[in-house]
Amino acid sequence: MTNDFPDPTRIETACMDDGAEILLRRYANEDKPRLAITHGNGFAVDGYRQFWEPLLSDFDVVLYDMRNHGRNRSAGGDGHNYRQFARDVATVRHEIDRAFGARPVTGVFHSMSSRSAMKQAAEETAAWDALVLFDPPNVPPRGHPSYEPMKVFEEKLIQYSLNRPDRFASVEEAIAVYSENKGVRSWVSGAAAEMARAIIRPCDEPGAAFELSCRGEFEATIYLGALALDLWPEADTFGCPSILIGADPEKVPNAPTAKANKALADEGGYRYVSIAGTGHMLQLERPEECRAAMLGFLREIGFS
Repeated sequence: MTNDFPDPTRIETACMDDGAEILLRRYANEDKPRLAITHGNGFAVDGYRQFWEPLLSDFDVVLYDMRNHGRNRSAGGDGHNYRQFARDVATVRHEIDRAFGARPVTGVFHSMSSRSAMKQAAEETAAWDALVLFDPPNVPPRGHPSYEPMKVFEEKLIQYSLNRPDRFASVEEAIAVYSENKGVRSWVSGAAAEMARAIIRPCDEPGAAFELSCRGEFEATIYLGALALDLWPEADTFGCPSILIGADPEKVPNAPTAKANKALADEGGYRYVSIAGTGHMLQLERPEECRAAMLGFLREIGFS
């Protein structure tokens, strides 16, 4: 769906434990540390290009979309939940090693995929050698000061995802509709158009040439599931180095994810950095600063 993207060295199809398929795109640097990078709910990794493309010269990079997102074929709704996403996270790591050779891998996640990776690492042996978690919007236990703001946040996103346009006559229409969303106004130039291209695919519906890769109903299911996930883990439960890179908790107005992440970091003993002036889509608002925070962590743990 995107134009003028760098060609990957190799593409492999990873089969999940329920038969769903996820495409793995490797940009090979045999003598460099390996990163696996994915995205948040309703998005696609191609739309994060301005964050990850500068990393291609210094890392062995594997990009992938979560199931029912981006370039992957639809796998249906049965496995579209955090329980399966967490299993997918572990399977993807296994398949990366199988396809491209075993070596240490840092998983680089955002939002929904961050929560999926945290759930996997907290409940099992961590699938990754290190975790970079960009603004995971975990909902704290009831009674926590951040609970009600996060509940309202998720409820608003449920309504948004169920009511957003999902069919388009052209790529240009999809870009125009996406660019009208006030949430993209703080993104770097070109990012909204890239994301709009990344989240649609051709379809045969009468009167439409393209549709959302991740159906609105699927997206809403994940927002609703977050409220019942009970995921508020301490960092030392993961069994691997991790960093939480959050939105700016001092920015007003801001999504409540920023304050929830600051609370989680304080209460859970996380390495933590907040990116000044950003909201939940921080990698598209301040990509250079986000890369710098991640690279500082990788140097600290000896991974760069």
